[in-house]
Amino acid sequence: VQLQASGGGLVQAGNSLRLRCAASASGRAFSTYGMGWFRQAPGKEAEFVGAVTRFGTFYADSVKGRFTISRDNAENTVYLQMNSVNAEDTAIYYCAAGAGLILSSIRQLSAYAYRGQGTQVTVSS
Repeated sequence: VQLQASGGGLVQAGNSLRLRCAASASGRAFSTYGMGWFRQAPGKEAEFVGAVTRFGTFYADSVKGRFTISRDNAENTVYLQMNSVNAEDTAIYYCAAGAGLILSSIRQLSAYAYRGQGTQVTVSS
């Protein structure tokens, strides 16, 4: 499956942004994939943001209460709604897809077989 993230840009601190990840059709139903969002800031390793999986929806502590993940299986799309953004949210955001994820691995990018090219989010103060 190919993934394409979009919706990034320059946003002022305190405002909102919605990222979109569109998946191409594959041999299995999109609904069977666990979908994750990760981000990578300059000079830092990739960081888990959140995921929507068969086990439920999970978030990193740093974004809990501010970010919301949703998916539209009919449109093969997953969204990341980002509210009350701050400077620490500045990063390249990636979406990732994995089939057969186990609960203990959903926060690890290596557990996802597919990763799209990222979209840059820059928060200005």
